[in-house]
Amino acid sequence: SVTLADHREFTAKLVGADTTFDIAVLKIDAKNLPVVAIGNSNALKPGQWVLAIGSPFGFDHTVTAGIVSAVGRSLGLNDQRYTPFIQTDVPINRGNSGGPLFNMDGQVVGINSQIFSNTGGFMGVSFAIPIDVAMNAVQQIKTKGYVERGMIGVYLQPVSPNTAKGLGMSRVEGALVASVVPDSPAAKAGIKPGDVIVAYDGKTINSVYDLSPMVGLTPPGSIAKLTVIRFGKTLDFNVKVEQAPRGKHALAS
Repeated sequence: SVTLADHREFTAKLVGADTTFDIAVLKIDAKNLPVVAIGNSNALKPGQWVLAIGSPFGFDHTVTAGIVSAVGRSLGLNDQRYTPFIQTDVPINRGNSGGPLFNMDGQVVGINSQIFSNTGGFMGVSFAIPIDVAMNAVQQIKTKGYVERGMIGVYLQPVSPNTAKGLGMSRVEGALVASVVPDSPAAKAGIKPGDVIVAYDGKTINSVYDLSPMVGLTPPGSIAKLTVIRFGKTLDFNVKVEQAPRGKHALAS
């Protein structure tokens, strides 16, 4: 059931859900409902103030405030590595998850998701799903019943200082290709194990955790430009992104 701010309750129908983004689309039989303004999470920058609204510990309409620490943060945890999280220091406790994250213009820029904690309580690090990612997933669920994700067919690992030095790189950056899935888009394009992917469609890959969200959010069928370092030389490859098998997209980026 869904309970509104005026305490009315409605029986909700589950339209669809996506476990990777931890998003569900519900439908209720009601009219003239107030709606929030949807903002642009891509315009969010570190240092900006944000507000969270939720019901921590059962206290309805609780508002907490904080500052954006980072955008596009990957947690690197199984399927969650496909979500480019917004990291903030907004206090999030049990009951806040699923609530909106607002910018200072009163627009929703994220959905509060989780915290990082060694104790189970808030420790100053919280994460939200960008609203652009969430709304794209919602639209796909409404039209197709599921969320498509891109895949190029590479297994990745971090670039170590020794690896960077051995490849003639000036600094530690990018994602090291550990292996390439046979007959995958990456294999067809010429990507090889040992390549270090340093850019994806012009966006810099600073660490191994940056690439998966970018690939996952790329519409299948699109052509993506990969910039790689191979034995000290910088090379560009055009890769046709394929649709990741549903339920198996965590196996390879």
